[in-house]
Amino acid sequence: MKLIDKISSYNSSHPFYTFEFFPPRTDQGFGNLLPRIVRMANLNPLAISVTWGAGGNTKDTSLNLAELTQSEYRLDTILHLTCTNMEKGMVDEALRAAKESGIHNILALRGDPPRGKEEWLPVDIKFQHATDLVRYIRSHPEFSSSFCIGVAAYPEGHPDHLADEETELNLLKEKVDAGADFIITQLFYDEDRFISWFEKVREKGINQPILPGIMPIQTYQSFARLTKLTGSKVPLQIMSDIDAIKHNDQLVKDYGVELAVKMIRRITTETDIPGVHFCTLNLEKSVQRVLESLRWIGYSPQVVPNKLIEEPTSEHVLPGTITPVSAASVAALGLINIPASETEAGSGELNKADSWDDFPNGRWGDSKSPAYGVQGPWGNNDAVNQGTISQWGNPKSLEDLTTIFLQYLHSEINTTPFSSDPIQNESRLILPHLQRLTEHGWWTVGSQPAVDGVHSSDPVVGWGPRTGYVYQKSFVEFFCTEEDVRMIEKKVAEKGDGWVHYYAANSKGECRSNVPDDGRNAVTWGVFSGQELIQTTIIERQSFLAWKEEAFSIWLDWASFYPPASQERKLLEGVHNERYLLNIIHHDYKSKEALWTFIFDA
Repeated sequence: MKLIDKISSYNSSHPFYTFEFFPPRTDQGFGNLLPRIVRMANLNPLAISVTWGAGGNTKDTSLNLAELTQSEYRLDTILHLTCTNMEKGMVDEALRAAKESGIHNILALRGDPPRGKEEWLPVDIKFQHATDLVRYIRSHPEFSSSFCIGVAAYPEGHPDHLADEETELNLLKEKVDAGADFIITQLFYDEDRFISWFEKVREKGINQPILPGIMPIQTYQSFARLTKLTGSKVPLQIMSDIDAIKHNDQLVKDYGVELAVKMIRRITTETDIPGVHFCTLNLEKSVQRVLESLRWIGYSPQVVPNKLIEEPTSEHVLPGTITPVSAASVAALGLINIPASETEAGSGELNKADSWDDFPNGRWGDSKSPAYGVQGPWGNNDAVNQGTISQWGNPKSLEDLTTIFLQYLHSEINTTPFSSDPIQNESRLILPHLQRLTEHGWWTVGSQPAVDGVHSSDPVVGWGPRTGYVYQKSFVEFFCTEEDVRMIEKKVAEKGDGWVHYYAANSKGECRSNVPDDGRNAVTWGVFSGQELIQTTIIERQSFLAWKEEAFSIWLDWASFYPPASQERKLLEGVHNERYLLNIIHHDYKSKEALWTFIFDA
């Protein structure tokens, strides 16, 4: 059913709400998202939406997920569609696939610039703005009557910052005049600014329903990254509040719920918005708590914990593809909980299906989580741009690259292509070791020290509730040559004594490891009062390979800023083509020096 029709016929004592999901990066995450969506459907959203990656980089999984939610689960689904990198014919293909799947709602977006690019450039001259996409759908005989069309709005200005507020309002009016039926805003945290903007929108004669984008803060890291990415102007009081509790994951999550409730209560009281749009980040518990606090849903029943869903063993024709039979089976479960794989680290522990991945601490998280990658190595597409490469100079040799990584370790520069933030205090605990590796030409991009039962309130390595203890196994990850990989493999075989695991992969798709295919290394975990043991950082083959693809693509992004025949470009493309990404884990978390002794001793 078209969203505008559902809005017109909506009759309840409280505003409606919609949920936004993104296609997970792994098949396991995709499989675990499906039960989560159906559980959240029990909260009775008016619709859900499925995002579309820049340039269609999640085209297949976006369409597949939207098709499942619409046709199999009977959830009215809004499919995001962007203009970025959409070659001729691709828009028609996407619209046709959506129509055949019974999808009646499209969110028409220009989209972000492709990764590594500062400016947005059209591929198909017909689609330079979201307005062009709206106008095209509305005028196309095959699609004009098939879709309800939504567009985006930016209460705090577009992240590109290319236009003032008045121009932005005029552009929104153009999208509405082209045929848009409803509006979903970018996320924001400044209620005053939103209310002021809303009044100006109505003064422009724009009367379409406006759904404010609400993102409950899940973790400090994801909040910091996403507000930076969207250009959100966070009030100083909120920044002060969250900075004071940023080392306590549970308090951050609680604050996020309370803030979302406060915002929604005010904007639904002082404006005529009919509903709100939740950016879920593929997590469910905070959204449920917000709705309960608002009294828009009843309190959740007591749930008997169960295990996590087992990864499907059938081959997928497309990423995330599951058969209609298995999809229907998921929908028929009751779907309060999902069962766990017997091969999962910590098998036998019981986890709540709605909150088992609430604390994706560290860079990895769990690749089985639908939210995998929300705050991990992903999202650094803003790390490589014209501004940052000016910090790194013009590397023409391997020695130049080593210098860049050493400068980062010494805080002489604040970023590398693999980190958009300054070096963390946790990394400083092992800084001499990282420096020694880098001086050897092994450019480190990820690491953590061994931690044996440090109080969870520790300002450097602590996380989660304050009444507990945290543990970490030491690992390090770096780029190196194939000869280096062979040397490490030989050392592991001769001196590892079962304590050392490794993964090594290159851009050609070759992967080498001494870990069984179904092996899972829990490298960060915590023990807290009144809770089950929580494993937040798990390194296994699927998560490593997913990150490997991202890591090697960064070298090409970096190279693209230099002319094709330049020394810089040849160097960076050569690293992409010839080097390996190597991850080494030492399981003796009681010894702070075990990993480093193993690596450096002859």
